[in-house]
Amino acid sequence: MKVSVKAVVVLFAVVISLVLGGCSKFRKGKAENGYSKQKVVYHINNINSAFLALRNVKNHLNSLGEGNAHIIVVAHASGAYTLVDGAEDSKGRSFGATIQNLSTRGVKFQICSNTIRNKKIKKDKINLNAEIIPSGAAHLVHLQQKGYLYVKP
Repeated sequence: MKVSVKAVVVLFAVVISLVLGGCSKFRKGKAENGYSKQKVVYHINNINSAFLALRNVKNHLNSLGEGNAHIIVVAHASGAYTLVDGAEDSKGRSFGATIQNLSTRGVKFQICSNTIRNKKIKKDKINLNAEIIPSGAAHLVHLQQKGYLYVKP
């Protein structure tokens, strides 16, 4: 039986795509409302833009539905205070209730360890829904390399 090189290459490509596609925890596909399913990372590095950013996350979820979006919020610099219990922006708005609500809808929150150390944030003040990561900037790139789309409100 003679098999062409082209046939072998095509078969190899199909097998690789099936294997890699099967490894993903969040599969691509269509949401019920016509959007594609999405993996998104929101970047918050300023506490005074955090209220708008979290409203964008809520609207994003409302548009897609929880089962159609995997959203991670990465906070560093003054944006890390968004994930500190009792912290407020310059307009006196706090974030604890919003973070709790979004967490129950599946949004993941991550806070930069470098920022915690440099700004002397007490770890017992960090919102319980937040995961500490080594570096906010490095993690943003890491998530983009894993296929997350970047949003900076």
